[in-house]
Amino acid sequence: MKKVIWLIIIVVVVYGAWYFGSPLFIDDVVDEAFPISSIDDAKTMDELEALIPSESEIAAMPESEREELQEQIDAAAATMPDDVMEEPMPTEMESGSGPAPEPEQGQEQGEQEAQTPEVAEPKEILMGEFVDADSFHRGSGEATIYEINGGDLLLRLEDFSVTNGPDLHVLLAENSKPINRVTLGEYIDLGQLKGNKGNQNYDIPAGTNLSKYGSVVIYCKPFHVIFSTASLN
Repeated sequence: MKKVIWLIIIVVVVYGAWYFGSPLFIDDVVDEAFPISSIDDAKTMDELEALIPSESEIAAMPESEREELQEQIDAAAATMPDDVMEEPMPTEMESGSGPAPEPEQGQEQGEQEAQTPEVAEPKEILMGEFVDADSFHRGSGEATIYEINGGDLLLRLEDFSVTNGPDLHVLLAENSKPINRVTLGEYIDLGQLKGNKGNQNYDIPAGTNLSKYGSVVIYCKPFHVIFSTASLN
């Protein structure tokens, strides 16, 4: 009986020693793909933007840390391939809606032409030239606001180029020469920039009072940094 008890004790001790001691001698090998966790690893703008903290997290950072992160992001973004957008000027539309009426029987050609609606040419309202925000954030080209289709407002960027950056937006800003977030004044966000180069169109909301706005601004939303401005006149 004693031999049986001692045998059980020995088995328990040996098993316990093996259970707790084996990790010291047996390797547990894990081979996972390395995720993109560094700004230097990002190969596309989407990958880079995925690494940027939220606006609230960025705002909570110490200023020195925030500036360092912004410099790293700016440097990485500047190396990304240009995103070229080439949009044509919207097709000139006839004033009024619907197709021209069919001529009535016996109606002469001259009478038919007289009833054909006139084509509404795009009307230039305001225009400005993009300039650099600083030695790193640079921009060029024209920003022109047109009235089209007898009343719609359109912002068109032509021969446009700006330093590549994350989550850039096109703003219609109150101040004619803003230099930072504070000096923007009231603004309308016309949407995310379609490309950092090329010709592109942005709809302006109906009823916008253009006399309130003095510039078009290319603006980095995560870091609240101005990349380029075009004063309108």
